[in-house]
Amino acid sequence: MVKVAIFGGSGYTGLELLRICASHPDFDVAAVAGHSSAGRTVTDLHPSLAGSYDGLIVEELRSAAATGCDLVFSALPHGESQRFMPRLLESGARVVDLAADFRLNDAALYPTWYGDEHEVPELLDQSVLGVPELFRADIAASQLVASAGCYVTAAVLALAPFVRAGAVEPNGLIVDAASGVSGAGRNPSGVTHFGSANENFTAYGLLHHRHTPEMEQALGGGAQVLFTPHLAPMTRGILATCYARARADGPRTTAAALELLRETYRDEPFVQVTETSPQTKHTLGSNSVHLTARVDERTGWLIAIAALDNLVKGAAGQAVQCANLALGLPETSGLSTVGLYP
Repeated sequence: MVKVAIFGGSGYTGLELLRICASHPDFDVAAVAGHSSAGRTVTDLHPSLAGSYDGLIVEELRSAAATGCDLVFSALPHGESQRFMPRLLESGARVVDLAADFRLNDAALYPTWYGDEHEVPELLDQSVLGVPELFRADIAASQLVASAGCYVTAAVLALAPFVRAGAVEPNGLIVDAASGVSGAGRNPSGVTHFGSANENFTAYGLLHHRHTPEMEQALGGGAQVLFTPHLAPMTRGILATCYARARADGPRTTAAALELLRETYRDEPFVQVTETSPQTKHTLGSNSVHLTARVDERTGWLIAIAALDNLVKGAAGQAVQCANLALGLPETSGLSTVGLYP
């Protein structure tokens, strides 16, 4: 069995990691560590996990909490895992970080997009962006994986086949994406509490959302992205509607665009290409992403749409998928392709 430690087990992402690990055939969660939750039992924090982690107590958040573990998931807020990463890597454990601390290759981008200098920039060269469908071999060979977040995963899986094939203009890409309120974390804010989010739909992070450079880096090919996120009155889910100018030698019909998606993802267990427009509800609780595409022959624009569960394929499920690869386990272990409906 793989001994697992989870740093930051009190939030929604930590809860989802614990839920998935509970049914993983090769994972044994030996330690959970946190700040304010230290001293409480896992099932006190998350009653939905009753019967799986009875008696397991959350430890103080320190690198020693992972002693003897083969795998560490870090589900801490951005900036936190930088403090622990050198010692975690020195221990020899595989580490999957679910925050943005190690997603960007260029340390100079962190002050611009995150407001602070990176504390351990020398580790950025060691990290691999965790989107298995795009970077599978690199993930399998890496000790440190920076698992991509929900917005980035949805956008790049929708657009990457077209950008990489040279089928669309890489500059002027537009990503409009909507997220459920769970994407903002467990602690409510003035924007995400029920009274604000219910029966409301709003855009935020206009022009300068911090996930923009992650999308551009993952897509490559000189990609330039205008990203506008939206908060939708739902608990879980991401729906990304992406626009690109089709090149003259690119797919000029919807049938051709769908065929390119199908060919790209033909052997991918967690990607379903559909004729119909994807719905977030169809991916609920699964590690799947549903994709489709259309070509507007009148305007020359290509539309690629992705739906996924922001807490699973957009967070904890993708992190487990990356960990499976890094440890040489079957990539699908512990993960479901089946959504919960209705």
